Amino acid sequence: MKKIILAVAALFAFSFANGQAKEEQVSKGKWLVEVNTGFGTNVGSTSLYFTSSDGVTSYNIGAEGGYFIKDNLALKLGLGYGDNGIKGQETPIAYKIGAKYYFKSMIPIEISYNGVGIGQADANPTYVGLQAGYALFLGKNVSIEPGIRYNLATHKQYYDNSVQFNIGFALHF
Repeated sequence: MKKIILAVAALFAFSFANGQAKEEQVSKGKWLVEVNTGFGTNVGSTSLYFTSSDGVTSYNIGAEGGYFIKDNLALKLGLGYGDNGIKGQETPIAYKIGAKYYFKSMIPIEISYNGVGIGQADANPTYVGLQAGYALFLGKNVSIEPGIRYNLATHKQYYDNSVQFNIGFALHF
């Protein structure tokens, strides 16, 4: 029994040590491709989701890409496409531009401007978002990044602030 406990402890220790970022994964000149799942209010979303309720089906498909302009700091762009399932409303195209910094190469902090291009330009939902999480590196090129995001609405007369919980999947090249 003692050997089993020691083997399991060694396995967890190896997994944790292996899960940390290596210098080359978040260093200057590298690329980042990321897909997020969003839980909560999806606003200006470049995430993946699918919901169906009361005969109304909505979905979103999106991705983000970034380039590390210096060690631990990436500039990002994102695009998303979705349908809220309501007839007569235009299908929204979402966009995002921002920066992501990996504090200690494993705690990603992101600030971004995101929105959706629908209807009248003055009434389009746009947000300034702040996101923080933890990056668990599964290998040389893959990380899972759970996090929380707060979206501050820029058109408060039309839209509210919101909170999202995300699980991100990132590829590092």
